[in-house]
Amino acid sequence: MNPDLNYYRQQGPISEPGSLNRLFDVLPAQVEGLVGAVQGVTIHPFWLESYGLKLPGERFQELQLRTTARRLERTLELDPRPLNEARAVDKKLLGNCRDHSLLLVSMLRHAGIAARARCGFGAYFQPNHYEDHWVCEYWEAAGQRWVLVDPQLDDVQRKVLRIGFNPLDVPRDQFIVGGMAWQMCRSGQADPASFGIFDMSGLGFVRGNLLRDVAALNKMELLPWDCWGVMLKDDLEDADDLSALDAAAALTALDVPDPLRVRSAYESDTRLKMDGSLQSYINGKMVMVDIR
Repeated sequence: MNPDLNYYRQQGPISEPGSLNRLFDVLPAQVEGLVGAVQGVTIHPFWLESYGLKLPGERFQELQLRTTARRLERTLELDPRPLNEARAVDKKLLGNCRDHSLLLVSMLRHAGIAARARCGFGAYFQPNHYEDHWVCEYWEAAGQRWVLVDPQLDDVQRKVLRIGFNPLDVPRDQFIVGGMAWQMCRSGQADPASFGIFDMSGLGFVRGNLLRDVAALNKMELLPWDCWGVMLKDDLEDADDLSALDAAAALTALDVPDPLRVRSAYESDTRLKMDGSLQSYINGKMVMVDIR
């Protein structure tokens, strides 16, 4: 058995559903069916108006739920039915792209399919712009390849965004993983200002998604606003830091041919590794969080 694939078949501390893994037993083993289940219980806050929905402010605290176990607990609080039964839109759990991807990763791993979350940028949200985004990547045994899946893109979003590709097989030029984005910006191939979200962009933003992708490849699928290590530095002038980031990008661009080297780099470099404490953007301010 391929040890790399076996590593990604096993749950990590964030994707682990705990005692609620029983909820996955009723789900189909096919990717398309699992994506449907994710969309049946999760709704993205940016798209609420498209579904004719407005939620009270306290519901947005659901976006701070970091682990699959806690997110499943809240899912059942909102609606106790099995996960293969789609909820009414107001009973779906609020979740961004990372949350959709994490849930699919957890479901796939439960089904024995190697899967991992990827942090990077989508080219399909705005013209000439790479939007801060997460997707899921799973090992397709039949094709012997890693396949990108965007479980957030339901029928409503595909229509509005005029998506011209299959979200179950996202082209590599449509989702740019953090390492590739870093390489594109560092080489001058792309303008760092075209990577980001809202008024946040630039090489520092790309650095953050590079580190989040490295962590996710080590089964630490952290929140999009969690910050640690070299991500906390205000400047990008340190030559050693840039060299370490270049090396991390080289290891994690595209579908990661050598996950063992990625794990070794992550475990051995405090600039890359999340050691249990981080800063996270909560209720309008950055606060220290210990998730150990």
